[in-house]
Amino acid sequence: MCAAKAEVKPFGEDEYGRKIDRCLTDVLMKSAGGLAVGAVFSLLFIKRRRWPLVLGTGFGTGVAYTQCEKDLNA
Repeated sequence: MCAAKAEVKPFGEDEYGRKIDRCLTDVLMKSAGGLAVGAVFSLLFIKRRRWPLVLGTGFGTGVAYTQCEKDLNA
């Protein structure tokens, strides 16, 4: 006898949950990257102002949001 392996499709909720997990991870990573870039820029060029930190974090979060929106709508 030959045992055939059945392909198991994930439930819709599981796939949606994985997408949300990827989005949250992406937001955290890109926000932290933006914060780091803003911190370096602030320390080296702008005499320790706060706005580069906020701007870098906002850019990272915006890029992650755009990517999540595309991923969830696909």
